[in-house]
Amino acid sequence: MDFTNVKEIDNAVIIESVKNFELAHIFDCGQCFRWNRQDNGNYIGVAFGKVIEVEKKGENIIIYNSNKNEFNEIWKDYFDLERDYSSIKEVLREDLLLKQSVEFGRGIRILQQQPFELVISFIISANNRIPMIKRAINNISKTWGETIEYKGEVYYTFPSVKQLAKASMEELESCGVGFRAKYIADTVEKIYKSITEEYKQEYDLDWIKAQNDDGCHSALQVFNGIGPKVADCIMLFSMNKYSAFPVDVWVKRAMQHFYLAPDVSLKKIRDFGRNKFGDLSGFAQQYLFYYARENNISVE
Repeated sequence: MDFTNVKEIDNAVIIESVKNFELAHIFDCGQCFRWNRQDNGNYIGVAFGKVIEVEKKGENIIIYNSNKNEFNEIWKDYFDLERDYSSIKEVLREDLLLKQSVEFGRGIRILQQQPFELVISFIISANNRIPMIKRAINNISKTWGETIEYKGEVYYTFPSVKQLAKASMEELESCGVGFRAKYIADTVEKIYKSITEEYKQEYDLDWIKAQNDDGCHSALQVFNGIGPKVADCIMLFSMNKYSAFPVDVWVKRAMQHFYLAPDVSLKKIRDFGRNKFGDLSGFAQQYLFYYARENNISVE
C-alpha cells in the first residue's frame, strides 16, 4: 500500500484508497473483543493503550483521536495495512468451495494485537458468549487498567502483566470470568515470572512468538486454560502465525458443510485445513468463520 496518501487533520488520520477493508468484517469476525459499533456505523475501540474511532468513507479510512506518528508506529501494523489481501484472496478463490466465503468476507483483515491481552482474552472466550467475554474483559480493564477519555466517555486500557499480577482469585471472579479465574491467575503468575528475577523462558511470550508455528502452538499450551483452538487464536491474532487454523463450532460447521463428513474430530479438521491452505490457513479460517456465523450455517 502507498502510505504517501496518509494525511493528518484535526486530531485524525486519513488513509486514502484502502482496499479490502470493511469495518464490520474486521471487528465482527471473532478476532477482537474491545471494539463496538456506533449508531453512525463507525467503530470505537481500545488497543495499545489508545482509544480510537474508525470510519470508512468510500475507499478512505479515517482514524480519529490519532495522528500520523501513531499511525506509523501502531495502526499501520495493527490493521495489517502492508499486506496485499488482494493476492491472498486471489489464491484462496481458486478453491471454488472457499470462493463464496472469501467474497462474503472480502473486507476482513487480521489484526496484529498484543499477545498478553490476547492470551487472557481467549482464555476468557473458552465456552463463552461474546457479550459475556466483552463484559469480563472490560471489567478487568476497568479494575486494573488506566483511564482514558474520548468524546466525554471513559475507556480503560487493558492492564499490563504487572498490573494484573496484583489481582486475587476473588477479584478476578468478581469480573465475571467464572471458572476461568483460576486459569487466568495461574497464567498471569507464570508470565509475570518471565519478566522478573525468577525468569522462566517457557513462559516468555516474546520467546513463544519467536518459535516456528508448530513450536508456538505447543508452547502456548503450557498455560492452563489454553488448548489447541485457543492457542491457534492467540498465535494467529497476535503472533503473526498464519498457518494457524482455529476450529470452533462455526469453522467445524463450515468445514463439514463444504469439505468433510460430519463425524470428523476437531484435530482432523485442523489438520485438514492446514494441509489444504498451508501458509494461508489463518486467512481461510477467518473467511470460513465469518461466512458460517453470519449465515448461520448448519450441518444436515
